[in-house]
Amino acid sequence: MNRFSNKRVLVTGGSSGIGLAAAIAYAREGAEVVITGRDPKGLQSALAQLPANARAIESDAGSLEAARKLATELASIGAFDAVFVNAGVAEFASFDQVDETMWDRSFDINVKGPYFLLQALRPLLAKGAAIVLNGSINAHIGMPGSSVYAATKAALISLARTLSAELLPQSARVNVISPGPVTTPLHTKLGIEGTAKEAMTSQIPLGRFGTAEEIAATVLHLSAAESAYMVGTEVIVDGGMSQL
Repeated sequence: MNRFSNKRVLVTGGSSGIGLAAAIAYAREGAEVVITGRDPKGLQSALAQLPANARAIESDAGSLEAARKLATELASIGAFDAVFVNAGVAEFASFDQVDETMWDRSFDINVKGPYFLLQALRPLLAKGAAIVLNGSINAHIGMPGSSVYAATKAALISLARTLSAELLPQSARVNVISPGPVTTPLHTKLGIEGTAKEAMTSQIPLGRFGTAEEIAATVLHLSAAESAYMVGTEVIVDGGMSQL
């Protein structure tokens, strides 16, 4: 299929993991893709896996100034038909160990950054544009040590509903995908390997972690014309973990 032929797509946090998988999937279906990220080397590595017309822009997802600068740079490219707001940070700590720095960093990157980025991008949204926010099942399952992270993702899920109402007058719609455990470089950084991964896997009815490509498939569905009747919706993709 070529659902995104002659379409322009932005993927934040597109240099690795789910973001990169989505960028590759969009490109395979004909989209002109722009990715963002903080690591110049990671962005260049991602570009090597994308078509020649793809672009990479270095940008800090938690900075309002960076969001406005990014919007200005993107304005020279043209209107966008889809935006996947994927960039985020996952930090875990027990309730007693959470400090203000962790709180502020998590909310800056996961909530404030996406909110003001979309505000800055609003003039660049094509008629009928689709926005997909990357949530998490942590907003639903009450996992110990995830209080701050889960709160940021719950805020994004709420934003999918309220921003849908705000943006519908210009025919733009917002939905959110909430993945469960997915095999990405992030889980390695968080130390979810060995016995920790086995313990988490035992809580997933399908008996395995998801793949970035499986999440990307749902992101594309939410971005495509086939889901035009989906507005302010959360789609959970977690192998059944949140249903236990």
